Amino acid sequence: MTTHKRKKVVKYRGSKTHGCGSMKKRRGAGNRGGRGLAGTGKRAAHKKQLILKKYGNDYFGKHGFHIQYKPVKIKGINLKDIEVKLDMFMEKGFAKKEGEIISIDLGKIGYNKLLGNGKLKNKFKIKTKFFSKNAKEKLEKMGGEIVTG
Repeated sequence: MTTHKRKKVVKYRGSKTHGCGSMKKRRGAGNRGGRGLAGTGKRAAHKKQLILKKYGNDYFGKHGFHIQYKPVKIKGINLKDIEVKLDMFMEKGFAKKEGEIISIDLGKIGYNKLLGNGKLKNKFKIKTKFFSKNAKEKLEKMGGEIVTG
């Protein structure tokens, strides 16, 4: 048969210091010089050599989570800007004329969204990732189209 053993803490009930002398002696981690390997950078980093031997080079520095995706940055261009810069796009080879329709790949120019500000004079076939509803309506009204991709 097992006997019931009193817990040590019961012995200290009613005692202000629980048998450890002055209260200021048990005040926390500061009394012990910090928690863990605190203070390892002091005294001209003498202790760093010991830590590097014991734990390796990965002890110091940042470690943790990394962003696994890069958010897409939207860079838009208006329809009126395409009309104004059309000659330049044709010269550089960003735009090609196929019959009546002019085809442009906005990704090659450095834009990924088509915006609907401005009036159109030409029919366009524009390849882009993103587009506004207004831009799509204006292009289709003129007889053009948007290719996503």
